[in-house]
Amino acid sequence: MIISSNSTNQVAPIKRIAAIDIGTNSFHAIIVDIYSDGSFRTLDKLKEMVELAKGGMGKRLTDGAFKRGLSALKNIKRLADSYECEEILAYATSAIREAENGGEFIQRSIDEVGIKMLAIPGKVEAELIGLAVRHGVKLTEKPVLVADIGGGSVEFILGNDQKFFFLASKKIGVSRMTEVFKPSDPITKKDIETLEKHYEEQLRDVAQAFAQHRTDTIIGSSGTMENIAQMIAARKNKPTDVTLNELEFSADEFRDFYDNFIKLNRNERKKVSGLETKRVGFINTGVVLVDYLIRKFGIKKIRISSQALREGIVIRHLKKEMIGLPWTGAFADPRLRSVFELLRKTDWHENHSRHVANMALTIFDALEDELELSFNDRELLEYAAYLHDIGYYISHSKHHKHALYIIRHSDLKGFKEDEIEIIANVARYHRRSTPKKRHGEYWKLSPATRKRIKKLSGILRVADGLDRSHYQNVKELEVYPEQESIRINIWTEGEPYLEIWGAERKSELLKEVTGKKLKIERILDAAYTS
Repeated sequence: MIISSNSTNQVAPIKRIAAIDIGTNSFHAIIVDIYSDGSFRTLDKLKEMVELAKGGMGKRLTDGAFKRGLSALKNIKRLADSYECEEILAYATSAIREAENGGEFIQRSIDEVGIKMLAIPGKVEAELIGLAVRHGVKLTEKPVLVADIGGGSVEFILGNDQKFFFLASKKIGVSRMTEVFKPSDPITKKDIETLEKHYEEQLRDVAQAFAQHRTDTIIGSSGTMENIAQMIAARKNKPTDVTLNELEFSADEFRDFYDNFIKLNRNERKKVSGLETKRVGFINTGVVLVDYLIRKFGIKKIRISSQALREGIVIRHLKKEMIGLPWTGAFADPRLRSVFELLRKTDWHENHSRHVANMALTIFDALEDELELSFNDRELLEYAAYLHDIGYYISHSKHHKHALYIIRHSDLKGFKEDEIEIIANVARYHRRSTPKKRHGEYWKLSPATRKRIKKLSGILRVADGLDRSHYQNVKELEVYPEQESIRINIWTEGEPYLEIWGAERKSELLKEVTGKKLKIERILDAAYTS
């Protein structure tokens, strides 16, 4: 039976804020809109490389560091003001915490820029990073080890989708380790052994906690981990055009990268695709740390979270300051939460979209084995069906193309890049043209991804046609794959001609992927007819 829920109104933003992570190497800022349902949407981002610790961690900030830091804050303040942010939340981490004149920097930020910052303890920093990762990456009940490699410190979090088992901040950040140990260029075997010995001493409590909550997965966040991921993605031709979030690589892929990269000198590292130029001088200590963690803990795979402390700042604000708002971030599955946040923000046609999704899943279940589809394909089809008409938010004309654009650029959380591409393209091909050679974005995708898109689009097109009127006339359907055809029996409230016509005229793609014609028959039932 197909059941539709009541339509909901579009959710409007109620507040706009800026959140700033004042790190050792870089300042990261995001501008976000907060909504009455407790969700938030990122409008803009800004990263300023400042290298506060140039000259040494735990010492006085140099005049140059002051100048670079205040200049970066002024740029961020200008951005926040241009967006008319009501509030700026700024959290300072290890470089400010440990500097003798960190308090002076905080005061000058207030006096000269108008930004008041909080210097938070390392454990609080780890907790906020954990909240951000759990908000943006799909976790389960199985533990993961989160490693946020910063310039001054590295935050470690052991946790799952429900809670954190262990939180720690260790003073082994890449800038600090480079400054303390001054490795050669290229780094030598002796340098590596010295670093690893230090890591082992510093991470004893992490190892003890890990022994109680074992996992084969590291989730990496922040610049060093993102840069490593970008370099590996470039080596393996993995796409990162839409998102770096949920990018995954294996321990073996990291080892292939490591064996090559660790031999390079500074000039050679500059030529490596994916590496930020300003990280060339201190990236090696981070690469050695990741290699150590993989071997020490028997890690099999590494996943990337594009969310880190700055998003954690926003989440903390939502949970603790905006009392009374429902907290959508409490949803365990970031994929489902992220999709429904987007739906509410684009004033979706809920009754029609839910109805189409239910019918599409019924067709999917009947054809799953024949089309060699998986449970993951089923989930992506469901999300594509929910999202297929959100292009109306921009314009009725070409709304299928608008849907493609919105989905690709909405920063959906919990999805890998190819999954976002599948959802976006399946939504795009729910009407009008089927995939053509002239569709450049589609043909950039891998053959396997294009094949999945065609199969799922074929199903969605028929389901959408079966609600051509948008009035949910089809109350129930059954699907029977036969030798030369796909037979769909439908039970309707009124005459079914428009629905049958709508489905048949959009069945060409399903016929292409199955080699079968579509046959639709109305079953008369007094329970549905008047």
